[in-house]
Order: sequence, then C-alpha cells, then structure tokens
Amino acid sequence: MSRTSTTTDRTSCAPSRAARELDLKRSEFDLAVHLGLIRTAPDEGGGGRRVARAEIDRLRAEEGFPEVLRRRSATVGTHEGAELMGVAPSRFTALARFGLLVPVRFYLNRYRTVVWLYLAEELSRFAAEEGNTQLLTGRRTPAEIRAAQKAGTDRRPRNWRGRHIGFLTRQAGDDPWARAAAVACLLGPADVADVVPDPEERARLDRCRPRLPTHGAPGSPAADLAATLMTASEPDEVAWFRADLTHRLETARDLAHRLETASDLAHRPETACERLPDPASAARHTPILVARPGAALARRTTGSGASPRGATGPEARHETRAGRLLSRLRYRGRRQKPAVLKASPPAPARHPERPATG
Repeated sequence: MSRTSTTTDRTSCAPSRAARELDLKRSEFDLAVHLGLIRTAPDEGGGGRRVARAEIDRLRAEEGFPEVLRRRSATVGTHEGAELMGVAPSRFTALARFGLLVPVRFYLNRYRTVVWLYLAEELSRFAAEEGNTQLLTGRRTPAEIRAAQKAGTDRRPRNWRGRHIGFLTRQAGDDPWARAAAVACLLGPADVADVVPDPEERARLDRCRPRLPTHGAPGSPAADLAATLMTASEPDEVAWFRADLTHRLETARDLAHRLETASDLAHRPETACERLPDPASAARHTPILVARPGAALARRTTGSGASPRGATGPEARHETRAGRLLSRLRYRGRRQKPAVLKASPPAPARHPERPATG
C-alpha cells in the first residue's frame, strides 16, 4: 500500500465503514448524507466520496448519539405517516399528491408500484403547526385539493426532483460543470441537446453526470418507470430546469474562458516592448547627470571646450576629449597657414642677337 493511501485511510474512511462506526444501516447513512447531516468529501484518488475521521468524531460526540441521528433520518411510508399525523391514509395521500408533503425517496415493489417515503421528523413538524389543523381534522378536504384529485394532479415526483437537485448540486461542490451536469441529469435528452448544442460540451456534461438511484436492471420496465419519475415532465418545471442549466453553463464557460486566457498569457513569449528592465540593472547603467553651477560659465571662459574642473562621468570625459581635439586643430591651423602667392612681373622677352654689320 502506498503512503498516500495509508494517510488517506488514517484521516478518512469509506462510506460502508463510516456507516458501521456510526451504527447506521447503509440506507440510513446514504439518506443522512443526502440530507446534509453527514458531510463527505471527494476521494483524491477518484474512488468516490469519503468521510473524514473528524466528521465521525463530531457525530459520535453529539448528545444522544446514535438515536438522534437515526431519528433525524428516519423515513415512513403512507400508512405509517398517516398514523403518525393522526389522519386517514386517503387524506394523507391527498395531501401528498397536492404537494403539501414532500417525499424524500422512493422505490418500486415487486408489483412495480411506486412506494414513496417521507421523513418522519417533517411529518411530525407539519402536524404540529397550528395552520395545518383544518387540513388534518376537517370533515372535508379543502376544495382546491378535491379539484386537484379530480384532475389527477400528482406533485410527488416533481417535489422529489426538486429536493434531489439540491442534494446533487451540494455534492457537486464548486465545480461549475458538475453543477450544470446535476441539472442536466433531470432533463430529457432532447431538452439537453436543445440547450447544449455543442457535442463537446454535452460529452463533458456526461462525464460529470452524477449517479441517480437505480431501480431494476437497465432497460427493464421498472428501470424505465424510475427514469420517467426522475425526468422533469411538467412544462413549467422543464422551463425552470432549462433556464437553470443555461445559467450554469454560462458560468462554466466564463470560468473556462478566463482560465484559458490566463494560461495563454502565462505561456506567451514576452516581446521587446513588454519586457521591463530590471530596476537594479537600470540603475547601474543609466548615467546620472548632475547640473553643476558655473559649468556653462567655465566653458565660455576657457573657450577650449574642456570640461570644467571637478566634472566626472562619461559626459565629462567626452567633453575633455572633444576640447583637446579642438585645441589641436586650432594650433595646427595657426602653424600651417597657407602661403600667399604674389604675382611676379613678367620677364623681358629675349630676342636673338643680330649679327653686326659693318
């Protein structure tokens, strides 16, 4: 076993082991995680989610452990829930179908009948509120509920989806693509393709797609029925999920664009115009010109272009060399003056001597 896995086992444990240490059944543990009662963290090795040792110690140190944790995650069906609330099963079903009671999970029995489960703690709280007394003890159910019953309204699947999307987005963490995939998994394939036309983005959403509860073998009637319950169907619900998916995709694309821009800037070669000089190197190579009083007066006085006394630095040396050169040129000019050529009178013409005549 590697050192990394050994360290991980010491600081966290798998869900099955965490359930045993918390004295919970695996179903109770999973539901407690869904409700946010038990915090989990993603496995660094990609092996699912794990529970930190500190989280287990915190839960075990709470007063009333483990009964309090079991009570907060306990679920009941229709008959048990009706008995808990003191109403008939038919009225309990009417309240649930109308959307006043929100299921937390469901399963299919051997007759492929959907069995909805509710949190016992939520049902007790609903029955204890004074505003719900008429709903529970009235001789007749309200007219709105009776009208919904006649119309065949059943909001239990929708309420389950609305509750489950909260769990999925919470498990996705801060990853924008995982949060978008959590919304996309509750939409039909046609709606996802309409909202996400890019096949590469759809493939990325599929990679981040969370696992939904499985019921029956893939392709079986039970699995098809469960998939129908887990897919948004009502028009206003579909519109809401589509708008939410569009918003989450924009967030994911914006983050991806900013990361890509930052990566391009980090790997782009630096141009000469953008290269900044080193402050220390610039200070060493930049001459500091100090204006000295009387420097101009000294140059006018000497008239030779020499640097005034006390001047230092490259500029001063340049002025000294220039002054010496000018002095030499003037000296040579005085010594090598061009000779003035004077015009000489023309020489007398010589004639050949004539022979003497006698």
